[in-house]
Amino acid sequence: MGFIRQKEFGWIEERVLKVAEPLFKAEKFELVHIECITSNRERIVRLYMDKPGGVTLDDCVTISRQLGDLIDVHIENIGRYRLEVSSPGPNRPLSKREDFIRFAGERVKIETHEPVNGQKKFTGILEKTNDDSVVIAIDGKEVEIEGLMISKAMLAGQ
Repeated sequence: MGFIRQKEFGWIEERVLKVAEPLFKAEKFELVHIECITSNRERIVRLYMDKPGGVTLDDCVTISRQLGDLIDVHIENIGRYRLEVSSPGPNRPLSKREDFIRFAGERVKIETHEPVNGQKKFTGILEKTNDDSVVIAIDGKEVEIEGLMISKAMLAGQ
């Protein structure tokens, strides 16, 4: 699903992605990110969505109801879970090359798998996206980071 090398999807995320993608496309939403976490022994399946002009609470409710029904019908052995559907907010995750192109000029936070120039965490302005790397400006200096070196990337918000 991405330009960067993220943690491998578990079986739940993979199956939710297969069910969710057609729904999001049909409803004209962008599926930004999927994650499945356990919190206080409760499984949470969380999806972030976006659309031009932003996402409303009604959008989240509509997609959540439809997606919950699809998951219940099409994904066996998922067990008990809580479904959360929301806007990505000001710290929107970046995973696709198109995300990096779209948000050029914005402030970003990037974490890498291995040190780049002696560090693994970067915050700066996203200058440009090349075929296989991104360039960010940090304190007036440009740092180029290979896409596959990135473990996590997001808008830095305000």
